[in-house]
This record gives sequence, structure tokens and C-alpha cells, in this order.
Amino acid sequence: MSEPDVTVVIGAYEAMPYLTKCLDSVAAQSLAAERIEIVAVDDGSTDGSGAYLEEFAARTPIPMRVVRQQNSGGPSGPRNVGLGLARGRWVFFLDADDHLGPEALERMTAMGDRNGTDVVLGKVVGVNRGAPKSMWGRNLDRTDVFSSNIKYTLSAQKLFRRSMLEQHGIRFDESLITGEDALFTLDAYLRADGVSVVADHVCYYLVRREDGKHATRAGDHTRRFESARALMELIAARVPAGERRDLLMVRPFVITVLPQFGPAFLKQDEAVRKHKLELAAPLLAEFWTPGVSDRLKVNERLRLHLAAAGRPDLLADVIRFVQKKNTPEMVLAGRGDRVYLRYPHFRDAKAGVPDSLYVPTVREAAVVTGTVPRRAQPRTVRVMRRVARRILRGSGKSKGRPAPVAAA
Repeated sequence: MSEPDVTVVIGAYEAMPYLTKCLDSVAAQSLAAERIEIVAVDDGSTDGSGAYLEEFAARTPIPMRVVRQQNSGGPSGPRNVGLGLARGRWVFFLDADDHLGPEALERMTAMGDRNGTDVVLGKVVGVNRGAPKSMWGRNLDRTDVFSSNIKYTLSAQKLFRRSMLEQHGIRFDESLITGEDALFTLDAYLRADGVSVVADHVCYYLVRREDGKHATRAGDHTRRFESARALMELIAARVPAGERRDLLMVRPFVITVLPQFGPAFLKQDEAVRKHKLELAAPLLAEFWTPGVSDRLKVNERLRLHLAAAGRPDLLADVIRFVQKKNTPEMVLAGRGDRVYLRYPHFRDAKAGVPDSLYVPTVREAAVVTGTVPRRAQPRTVRVMRRVARRILRGSGKSKGRPAPVAAA
């Protein structure tokens, strides 16, 4: 039997009726049937998913193998079983409640083969839900995790060169209930000889289930912190300390840890809040650096600092300020060459929060003042200072109503 171009690995658990459209989308691909292989793993379903997989396998011209096993408790086990049985040059992980776009496999394999890359991302759109957007601006023949926004899409629904996965022994961590795909995908990004992006064609439809049984919704805050630690440890192991590591560390801090200290934190009982603070502190002690801090917005930096310091009282004030969408006052200090944003507890002697936490990024300062379009990306601190001075002089060049400016 000849080697297929791509093995589609489908892990299914209680996936009906979404599974029917998922499989139909594979059958409708423009690649010839003999160039595709399906390995489907029924993870102990009780809703007929396993029987449907076997029925589909009996009638599809695509070579298909069905494995039925006891429930493993998460998506990693079925994916690893499927990957172990895969024969294709490429492997694509397709969730049973999602579906492929037309020509997706042909376009992605062609992109990867043409450029000799090891991972290919195909444009993802959401169905009754959101989906990552920042990485789909244009096709990229060859990029990497440091010079593009692909680090903000770490789900497993991508095309991976199987020889690369085998060479480095990349598998899903079965001890993680959530975040296992982020760990797998980032490891692949870092090991890959280049990554390609197909941005001009919808390759994947990410579907919100009406029954709310998405695996990504499973897991309490403890598991979220576990997944953040796993990702941080991977980054620290693979990337030497410095700017490149800091760039990647922003992702788990902002995407996984920071949401634990959003508006929901205010409504949780004291025991949960205390536990979250206890889980956050060692992560910040071990992986937080000035380079990570400098890349965050003031409110993000403040919340994480106060969480690490074990100050839920001050943290709550910042959360409320952000929740109300208040615009912070811009403060000029010294000779107008230091700029701060007046979030709660700025220069409050009793709070003792360092001034450095209130220093905005250049882009953040421009957005807050309203003098530069939101899409603009000023590149130097001099621009930020010039904007602030112009506002202080009462220039009429600002668009809309600028934030107040005060001298410290």
C-alpha cells in the first residue's frame, strides 16, 4: 500500500451529530481518495459515534481505520493513538465536532511541499464562536514563531510533517486535561524547519457545540495554571533567556494566567481567590522578567504583579477600573520625559506599587491619548513623549476626546 499524502486523525467522544459533517468534509476534499488516510479513535462514546465511524469506514473510498477504546478522560490519548497509527507524510488533527473547508488538505499540503516547511496553518473561522484572527493577514510561505503571530494560535488543528514529529518524539501530554494542544503545537513550532500560513482560503471551521460539551471548557482554574506552567517550562527549556524567550512567555501569561484575574475573580469565594493567588505567585517568581513585563499593557502588568504579591484588595480595585472601561489619566513627570497612566494606587504610599508598573507601552500611550489611529504602531519612546507634550500644550490635532493629562 502506497504512502498517503496526509493522515487525518479524528478523536471522537460523544460527537454526534457533528461527526457526520466532520467526516463528510474529509470525503469532499479535492485530494484523491488514495492520497488521504483517516485514523479515527472513538474514546468510549455512548451516543453512537463509534458505530457511525465504522459505518462510514465501510462505505468511504478513503482508506480508514477505526479504533474503539475505553474513555481516556481527554483528547490527548486518542490523538496519540491516531498519530501512532498514521502512515501519511503529513498529519492533520481534525476535531470531531468541527469540519474542513473545501480544498483545505490540497492547499495546505501543496504549501508545505512547495516551501519545504514542517508545519502548515490553514485559515480558521468560527461557527457561532470566535476564532483567532491576527495571523491571517496574508499568505506566508515561510515564517517562524518569533516573527509572526502564529504563537497566538496553538490549537492542534494544523498540518504537521510526520517525520518531524517522529524525529523529535513530539506527542500530546496525556496528564493535561486542558492546554495539551498548546504544548504540542508550540513544541512543533520550535522544532520545525519553517512554518507556512495559508491565509487566503478558509481551511477549517471551528464549531461551537449547542450542548456546551467542548473539551476546552473542561477543567477548573487549577488545570489552567497547570497548563500555563507546562507551556512556560517548555519555553524555558527550548529557548535561551533573552528577548525571544520573553516574547513567547507573554503568551501563557496573557492568554492563560491573566484571565484568572478578570471580572469573575471578584465574584468567587475567598478560598478560590486565595488558591489562585497561591498558584500564580510561583509562576511569576520563576518565569516573569522585565522583558515580559515591558510587553504588557499597564492593567495587565498591574494585575499580575498584584496577584504575585498576594494583594487581592488592590487587585480588585484594578479589575473594577478595567471592567468599567475607564480611561486612565496620562501623567507626565520630570521634565515631561516620563509618562505614566494613572490606574488605581498610582503613587499611593500605603499601596507601595512601583511607578515602573504604570509606564505604558508606546502603542498603549498613543491609543489612550487618542492622537494616533488605533492601528498605528509608533516605534520609539520619542514618539510617545512628543504625543504627550502636544496634548499637554492643548494641541487641537487629537482625534476625538483625549484622555486628561496631568503633571506629576
